Amino acid sequence: MAQKVFDQQFATDSKLSLEMDERRKQLMFQDILYNFSFLTTAVNLQDENIFSNYAVWLFELLCNLMKDLDRDRIKDQMVDHYHVLSLFADELFNSEQVDLAKTYLQKAIFVTEQAVDTIEVSEQFLQGRHVPIRKAYLNALLRSDTTQATKIIRDAETSGIPIEEIYEDIIRLTMFEVGELWHQNKITVDKEHYCTSTTQMILSLFYPTIFSQPSKSKKIVTCCIGSELHEMGGRMVSDLFEYHGWESIFLGSAVPTNALVHAVGEHQPNLVALSVTMPQYLGLCHDAVLAIRKAYPALLIAVGGRAFSTSNKIYERWPVDIHTDLATELIEWADKVVK
Repeated sequence: MAQKVFDQQFATDSKLSLEMDERRKQLMFQDILYNFSFLTTAVNLQDENIFSNYAVWLFELLCNLMKDLDRDRIKDQMVDHYHVLSLFADELFNSEQVDLAKTYLQKAIFVTEQAVDTIEVSEQFLQGRHVPIRKAYLNALLRSDTTQATKIIRDAETSGIPIEEIYEDIIRLTMFEVGELWHQNKITVDKEHYCTSTTQMILSLFYPTIFSQPSKSKKIVTCCIGSELHEMGGRMVSDLFEYHGWESIFLGSAVPTNALVHAVGEHQPNLVALSVTMPQYLGLCHDAVLAIRKAYPALLIAVGGRAFSTSNKIYERWPVDIHTDLATELIEWADKVVK
């Protein structure tokens, strides 16, 4: 019977043959036997929770073991499996137990689908303003639901939440959490890239409003250092400065130090803001700070980004004017200092 279930699932899901090597196939076969055991116990004792609790445990176990697949894909595998088990319920149970077994399998499908959105998040993510919106946005991203993710942010704007709060309290903290989930191997790298690219697209929806603000005749150059490819932080800083009337020159990521110094000379900004996400690029950021300070001693320099939180306030030993992770704090400070 286990072989029948095994063969049927491979016949109905063409992706499985690509995702399962021989070792995984052997483990999958053993799991089918375990599933029989738990389902039979639940049906014999007429206790639905025995199998539904097992289904959630099994889902989380597989998510941890098969890190090359995201939670949605593993959910699809398990849901398909429970459907296949239902097809063979008549052969697994006597006539009085078949309907009960199918009911328990349907509940297992339900709790597995629910488990996709119950990925464990950090305490920081659950603090501050707009937590329900932030959680809904993260769940939409993790389900690769671009339409829903866009709607959540659009609805937040329509409800009157200021752009600054959408950027910092919803999008910024959500992307921090995405980074943590990837770092902990709870999501795959392709999912992390999807979350980033989708959020960048959503940010662009604010540009008509951001670029229509009256000018203050102040200018900022922002960039990400070295080979840094995480440009979200620098982009958001640039956007919010533009929204507050500054002319923002965002150089993007992977900017060499000599090119950065050249850009400063070309644009003559009032402030340069350098963003670093990955700690291994802090040394390159330090080099950039020293080069800018040497070439333009009076220029204001700001640094920020997640990498600095891994250090012992290293920025205090650098010739910079301010360190902050919040664009709104930097804008408030810069508007006071730059007349």
